[in-house]
Amino acid sequence: MSLKKQINGGNSYETERLLIRPISPEDGELIFKLYNSPKFIQYIGDRNIKSIADAEEYIKSRFLPQFERLGFGNYLVMTKDGNEKIGGVGIFEREGLDIVDIGYSLLEEFEGKGYAYEAAEKVKSIGMDEFGLTKISAIISKDNLSSQKLIEKLGLKFQKYITLPGEDEELKYYETE
Repeated sequence: MSLKKQINGGNSYETERLLIRPISPEDGELIFKLYNSPKFIQYIGDRNIKSIADAEEYIKSRFLPQFERLGFGNYLVMTKDGNEKIGGVGIFEREGLDIVDIGYSLLEEFEGKGYAYEAAEKVKSIGMDEFGLTKISAIISKDNLSSQKLIEKLGLKFQKYITLPGEDEELKYYETE
């Protein structure tokens, strides 16, 4: 049974083990740590966030406008047991993609416990059930095998290889059917 609460003007959600709420500038410290982790930089890219203040500004300029425009975006993922901020999961409008894409990233010490799947499954259902999205896509580095498995478990199927505008890396593109 999902319990919703209003937080920061947006809905908050629960899964069996997680609390999921819209990301806010107060989450700058987590975004700073997450976006500077080796795996984030390797698989997602360097967002040039060099301080907590940079992270807070990134949240204000990149994440909050999409929430205001569409009602959904990047969510903070916390454990129910201990209220630890462990990562982010979201549905994003992205230049070069016709269909919004789902993305997620956890602090390394929380990987391999099923949290990313649990959070991504919830956010996928929010997008489709509450916001009427009929399709969701995902883009993944060719060598990020664990993320490819997670996306396939979510029900997205590999479609083709794509390169986003202004990028060099060819990515695997997945889509719901």
